[in-house]
Amino acid sequence: MLSTLIKSKTRLRLLIKFFVNIQNEGYLNGLANEFGESTNSVRKELNNLSSAGYLVKKARENKIFYSANKKHPLFKVIQQIIHKYLGLEEIIEKVYERIGFVDKIALLGDYALGLDSGFIEVLIIGDNIDLKYLKQLESKIEKVIERKVCFLVSHKLPNQNYLILIEN
Repeated sequence: MLSTLIKSKTRLRLLIKFFVNIQNEGYLNGLANEFGESTNSVRKELNNLSSAGYLVKKARENKIFYSANKKHPLFKVIQQIIHKYLGLEEIIEKVYERIGFVDKIALLGDYALGLDSGFIEVLIIGDNIDLKYLKQLESKIEKVIERKVCFLVSHKLPNQNYLILIEN
């Protein structure tokens, strides 16, 4: 859907990287390695996105780091589009409405880092979570968003990268 609107795979990857989690940042060589692409294609898209004001640059450690520009007037809109593209809104709506008392819903793994790997790990923290319903929901959501989904249930946040989607 979004890939027909944004023809550049590199641009789409950068938008996902920076707008899924506003804490994500990266520098040219690191991003090129992460995406498995040439530095030239990544540099071109970083320049396009930063000159349009979607990304901000900061010099640190002899490198230029890029991150999402939270002050851009379209920041929230782009973030919502990226979340919808990845199916995060679908996951939140389905999970939140029927599974029990939810304290937090968080993304783990690649998606917390802004990488569209095709495998979404969702951590649900709460009480009386309906595990049977969650298991059924995985396959239903996978068909809709065309990505593998794995729900994990816990009472606390892990010691790894995560992105809070909902917090009560």
